[in-house]
Amino acid sequence: MTSTFMSIFLGESQSINRLSYFNDANYSYWKTRMTLFIQANNYAMWDIIMDGPTIPQKKESKIFVPKSNNKWNDEDRKNMQQNAKAMHTLFCALGPDEYSKFFFLFKRQ
Repeated sequence: MTSTFMSIFLGESQSINRLSYFNDANYSYWKTRMTLFIQANNYAMWDIIMDGPTIPQKKESKIFVPKSNNKWNDEDRKNMQQNAKAMHTLFCALGPDEYSKFFFLFKRQ
């Protein structure tokens, strides 16, 4: 098959190894492709995206507060690594304009 044939019938991003970019068009199509891509590659990452990140915490005076980085154990680091991978995957799937919008929101938190 030629690359022209592949582009015509499969499109630019029809790969099981490459993310589909969101460009503010065809959201339903993009959402389905991203859901399946993430679930197929790392289902634990999908859980983080759906349930939110696991932030290392400790109990202080009957409440839980975030641990400082120097108090993290191996499990805490593993969880934070998974959180970072999930965010990286989502940000890599955004086109430049959408990335700018989401990155601005992300930095405000």
